[in-house]
Amino acid sequence: MLRDALGVLLLGLLAGLGVNYLADVMPRERWAPLCLHCGRPLAWKDYWRWWLPCPHCGKRRWRHGVVLAVLGVVSVVLWWRPPEWGFWAMWALSVYAALVIVMDVEHRLILHAVSGAGALLGAGLGVWRHGWLTTLWGGLAGAGIMLALFLAGNGYAMWKAKRAGEPPPEEPVLGFGDVTLMGALGLLLGWPGILAGLTLGILLGGGFSLLYLAYGFVRWRALKTDAYIPYGPFLVLGALLAIVL
Repeated sequence: MLRDALGVLLLGLLAGLGVNYLADVMPRERWAPLCLHCGRPLAWKDYWRWWLPCPHCGKRRWRHGVVLAVLGVVSVVLWWRPPEWGFWAMWALSVYAALVIVMDVEHRLILHAVSGAGALLGAGLGVWRHGWLTTLWGGLAGAGIMLALFLAGNGYAMWKAKRAGEPPPEEPVLGFGDVTLMGALGLLLGWPGILAGLTLGILLGGGFSLLYLAYGFVRWRALKTDAYIPYGPFLVLGALLAIVL
């Protein structure tokens, strides 16, 4: 049993290495290892030793350690208490969620390649759990609902800026990556499960926003209502929570 637990822990750590590497190189469209702070190339031996300072900027890459620790613990927990969907399905979804979260938080984007990989994963698991028709309707509903929110939110922001005589906002209310991600999650959850996942994602995002506003009011004595909060992490966490519940 101890040997199995160590093997699962090693699997999680390897997945963490993969997530860190992909989150560092994919947004920059280059495959050589580089520092996530200064973006300068690193030798492989310097890149994998994330606890040491970058030889260029002197900063440590603590996010690497956090991702490794989280995926290691999650892997062991899923092995120890496998959910209804089984270990491998939830493990793969957890690794995918980690990639989406890290990339969206740090780079404020969800690449089409990442959404495409999620669509393949979601379609496979969705057909396995719900059948192809429910899976298809879930994907269409997820993408359709988020597309409507994308158009409405960004359209309102443009109208508001024009009415006030201000330039268009630098950051969109929602990115199109959220639309493609929600389509992938819709394939995963099926119909009407995608409604539960979206509702949980909205509640998680709203709760975090309230906490951020409270933090800003305490620190700056003002409500910081113009901050950009990535939405992808809340969407994937809402989908995982819907599966668990």
